[in-house]
Amino acid sequence: MGSASTAVAVLLISFFVMILLRFPIAYAVALSSVLCLWVQGLPLSTLCQFMVKGISSFSLMAVPFFITMGVLMGSGGISEKLIALADACVGWMTGGMAMVNIVASYFFGGISGSASADTASLGSILIPMMADQGYDKDFATAVTITSSCEGLLVPPSHNMVIYAMSAGGVSVGALFLAGYIPGAILAASLMVGSYIISKKRNYPKGDKFSLKVLIKQLSISIWALAAVIVVVIGVVGGVFTATESAAIAVIYSLIVSVFIYKGVDWKGVWKILDECVNTLSIVLILISTSAVFGNCLTRLHVPDMAARAIIGVSSNPYVIALLLDLILLLLGCIMDMAPIILIATPILLPIATSIGMTPVQFGIIMVLNCGIGLLTPPVGAVLFIGSAVAKLPMEKVVKATLPFYLCMIIALLLITFIPGISMFLPNLFG
Repeated sequence: MGSASTAVAVLLISFFVMILLRFPIAYAVALSSVLCLWVQGLPLSTLCQFMVKGISSFSLMAVPFFITMGVLMGSGGISEKLIALADACVGWMTGGMAMVNIVASYFFGGISGSASADTASLGSILIPMMADQGYDKDFATAVTITSSCEGLLVPPSHNMVIYAMSAGGVSVGALFLAGYIPGAILAASLMVGSYIISKKRNYPKGDKFSLKVLIKQLSISIWALAAVIVVVIGVVGGVFTATESAAIAVIYSLIVSVFIYKGVDWKGVWKILDECVNTLSIVLILISTSAVFGNCLTRLHVPDMAARAIIGVSSNPYVIALLLDLILLLLGCIMDMAPIILIATPILLPIATSIGMTPVQFGIIMVLNCGIGLLTPPVGAVLFIGSAVAKLPMEKVVKATLPFYLCMIIALLLITFIPGISMFLPNLFG
């Protein structure tokens, strides 16, 4: 075995062994990179250089701003208003509260950009509410956690910014636009699944549709929804960059939460900022260590080897696309979302583009795959949060989620094999 092959084996084997031993992901990435550098005889000062280089990016500054925006809006009394708006839209349907849950997640995801925040915020309200109205608690939890993945696709999502950076400068504005229709496809798929189960179990309907109530709730919620409009239109229209739009969104969110909705006071704002710093520290450590890991992969030509291995299985682009989905789904079972994006993008993106996918479409596919991974044991963070909020055993929640996994896979396959779903809006707006 040559020195390069030895280094690749040390890097990958040590990484997966530490993952299986439940090391924190940042430590696993960093330590496996250190071992790889040591085997290659490179100075360990290289580690520090690449870590600093990995987070020295102007576009990366958008991530802490979007995280802060999401936490501010989530703590500012937005959840109840968006639930009321969703109820006015779809609450009249069979299984109305399940439909409300799914549509509210679409609205709230456009504000928080986080599946975990969606589950914790909306779940704490909707799961007890659904149980009181006669819905099975495990069903309510399954609807909550699966619909929370809509927030990963609907802009502004900080994971899109991380992907754009990892992919080497993909347009953040194009990614933002590309997420709307896939997010709606996912929501529609989950609503169909919920409707079938609700019919079978005779879950109740809500009140009849009222245009007057819808207009009233829309007027109340417009301040929250406007934050997304400001960000997306500003970035797509070229008025400001993603980083500048994120900073503006923070100021706007602060004004709305404190002065308009009055859901948080200035003392609460300091607590929110403290929470944001804790979250951001985790994200930046992952990005910096993943930069070293990615450099080791590139130096050792692992992306080229992976491409040859996958293409060696089949030259059929449909088979290769399915293999890419399968790889990402398997990674989602053992890793969290951000490290998958940071590590897998340099390896899998060249393969995706070789079969005709655009970097924007592959970004949407990767984010949805990672979202499904957040719901799968043993590392599914959103699955754990949903179980904790509902106070149910994880096994019971997983069983109730099985039909919704199928709905999500159907949405994933549609997005994978129909490029127009992702690319319609980016192409329309140029």
